[in-house]
Amino acid sequence: MKTTPLHQAHLALGAKMVPFAGYEMPIQYTSITSEHLAVRGLAGMFDVSHMGEFWIRGSGALEFLQYATLNDVSKLKVGRAQYSMLPNERGGLVDDIYIYRTNENEYLMVVNAANIEKDWAHLNNLKAGFEVELENASDFFALIAVQGPQAVAVLQKLSDTDLTSRKKNDTFMGKLVGKWVRFARTGYTGEDGYEVFVAPDEARVVWEALLGAEVTPCGLGARDTLRLEAGFPLYGHELTDETSPLCTPFSWVVKSHKEFHGKEALLKNPCERQLVGLQVEGGIPREGYRVLKEGREVGILTSGTHSPVLKKGIGMAYVKSDLTALGTSLDVEIRGRMAAATVVETPFVKL
Repeated sequence: MKTTPLHQAHLALGAKMVPFAGYEMPIQYTSITSEHLAVRGLAGMFDVSHMGEFWIRGSGALEFLQYATLNDVSKLKVGRAQYSMLPNERGGLVDDIYIYRTNENEYLMVVNAANIEKDWAHLNNLKAGFEVELENASDFFALIAVQGPQAVAVLQKLSDTDLTSRKKNDTFMGKLVGKWVRFARTGYTGEDGYEVFVAPDEARVVWEALLGAEVTPCGLGARDTLRLEAGFPLYGHELTDETSPLCTPFSWVVKSHKEFHGKEALLKNPCERQLVGLQVEGGIPREGYRVLKEGREVGILTSGTHSPVLKKGIGMAYVKSDLTALGTSLDVEIRGRMAAATVVETPFVKL
């Protein structure tokens, strides 16, 4: 089992540790709900050093990324970040990713921890014919996500780099508690904040400084409930090798005006089921639960939880395409009992 550079820091705080994507990671320090509400109310931080990072460099880097990803990388200026996805040849997805343009011919791609090896092999299989160099730099970064309405203000007190005037999706180098880091005004909770890329041997100094500034340490449990309230997908749940982004609310990522790997298959696949948000009364929905209409199975939950903000059950599900209109009444089977569900707009919580 792998560990991150902050493993000892988590143990010192008494975190409950669990296996996740090949790493031993903190699921919670106190409770998922209190950590969740700390991020919604003030500021929380997450060790996400298990995520993978690839450098893509060279005169053909843009051309390669245009082919390998779904979003339009030509729109990405130096110092900016972009959400995107890696399509496979069958019209499904290898992964969802973030791309940071760090120089004229240099990009940093952040991938999901569970997919590092798969993504690395996939990109190397695609690079033939492109003037591009790939480097798997996953072991050379620790990554701390600082999120919440007070996150930027807290970070600014620890840095002489201007953080407050930067825009969402900006990325740049600067100093944090005297250490050179890459700041990225991105995140996975729906809140404002920064993701901080730092050298592994300097991560503990940054983490301890944030603790001293009363930023709440949060585990993967709160990260999941926060992303679900914000309506963000999780690879392996809403997005898989077999799911089409065109059948999800994230179809905006697909830029069909350009050529990309697997384009023909992706565009011709029909959407027999589409991804929707469900609000559930009288129970907590979970992944794999059946969605029914008048006793007939019409879909399946991909994620579900109890929303600490709404104090209701929420979830995302693939349901038959003729049942996706907002306000449609459905049922979710929870341990043999039917709970009323309604198709609602996402994000579940307006941020």
